Amino acid sequence: MKPALQFRLHQQLTLTPQLQQAIRLLQLSQLELEAELRQIAESNPLLEFAEEIEDDEATEGVEAEGEYPSAEAVAGSSNDDGEAADWSDGGGAAETPIDFSSSSVGNSGSGSRGDEDFEPQNAAPETLQQHLLWQLNLASFNPRQHLIATVLIDALNPAGYLAEGLEAILAALPANFDASIAEIEEVRRRLQGFDPAGVGSLDLRDCLRVQLEQFPTDTPQRELALRIVDDELDLLARNDIVRLARRLRADADDVSAAAVLIRSLDPRPGAALDATPVEYVAPDVYALRDGSRWRVSLNPDAQPRLGLNQHYCGLIAQARGEDASWMRGQLQEARWLIKSLESRAETLLKVAEAIVRRQSAFLDYGPEAMHPLVLREVAEEVGMHESTISRVTTRKYLHTPRGTFELKYFFSSGVSTEDGGSASATAIQAMLRKLIEAEDVRKPLSDLAIAEELQRKGIQVARRTVAKYREGLRIPTSSERQRAG
Repeated sequence: MKPALQFRLHQQLTLTPQLQQAIRLLQLSQLELEAELRQIAESNPLLEFAEEIEDDEATEGVEAEGEYPSAEAVAGSSNDDGEAADWSDGGGAAETPIDFSSSSVGNSGSGSRGDEDFEPQNAAPETLQQHLLWQLNLASFNPRQHLIATVLIDALNPAGYLAEGLEAILAALPANFDASIAEIEEVRRRLQGFDPAGVGSLDLRDCLRVQLEQFPTDTPQRELALRIVDDELDLLARNDIVRLARRLRADADDVSAAAVLIRSLDPRPGAALDATPVEYVAPDVYALRDGSRWRVSLNPDAQPRLGLNQHYCGLIAQARGEDASWMRGQLQEARWLIKSLESRAETLLKVAEAIVRRQSAFLDYGPEAMHPLVLREVAEEVGMHESTISRVTTRKYLHTPRGTFELKYFFSSGVSTEDGGSASATAIQAMLRKLIEAEDVRKPLSDLAIAEELQRKGIQVARRTVAKYREGLRIPTSSERQRAG
């Protein structure tokens, strides 16, 4: 076989670095985007955040004219080869910070918040361990008991329980510390009397009993409640008041009152002092009613404002050789990044507008009016691929008068109805919750009864589907929801 030359035509899709960067930025959440941009800005001196630009202007004042060449002068200057440098293809808009509050992306407002930029700084919340150690230092414990109590407090889980048992506490004590399980149990019992009551318990029954014992002895149904906690906690969990009364040989009304007393206790005493910080979601998009229609706008505070550092832009015209080539490359990368951010904002706004148009009934009437919606429908409306819609709706949030929702919340499959249409799974879940909230607590609706009620409303849904939706909403079964009348 002798060598020969051949011509072959073929097509190949190649993702340019700019497109790869735009796709990556599109799928990032607000916090991830902020961290990513901070990292990029640290490595590219041509990039600068808007707040840094404002700080420079406030501290340095107005720079004298002519100190650095203007952007036009930079763009028109000659490079080492004597050719005109062409860096102005971005049109000059990229050299000022991107302000997503402008009318170009559907927002209004200046984005300046004044004193609102200064958020109050609260002291670190007190942890459960710190709260108990403070009480321990005020209690009358001898040195041995103090050490055992310290180890017990350190072993508590966030709910306030000793999940690992007393043997683990014995193993955690120093090797030369001769202690017994009985001694540890004595210290644990005293620890349970600390605030919050019941902390240091081994299980739920132990926790509830300690809290009941702190009630005065003349508290109505206290003794009956103690009997229920000791022997019939499983029946109480199933709300079987009739069987409870029969087993305890007590009046049903008294058993019901004792059950109410038990439900007033705290099964997780340590949760009230949980120091886990609360995370708040900042919406990316707003949906507000404007007359007879819904208006969608980007949240200017959630969009990064990047601009070009004019000081380094002025140095480009003075640089020579490799320095000039490197700075021009950094400038081009900065322009690509700014354009990618503009594209991200426009795509997010376009997709949010399409979702709001499709789900305007939800905004007007609530979850029961939610329409079935899939990614393909929005992709066809905005002229994008389904994968792009999936990226832009992940971890992006829309604020509405009915609350703040992730954009993916508005997508759900459909269930057939009698008239040939379809109902959203979200709408069916809302109807299911409404039926359960309105049911008779003495005779709660079974999954079959809920399915029949939905079928009377024209929604063809099976009992197994109702059970799946109920479990997804974390609603107990009918027997667990039953209450004494």
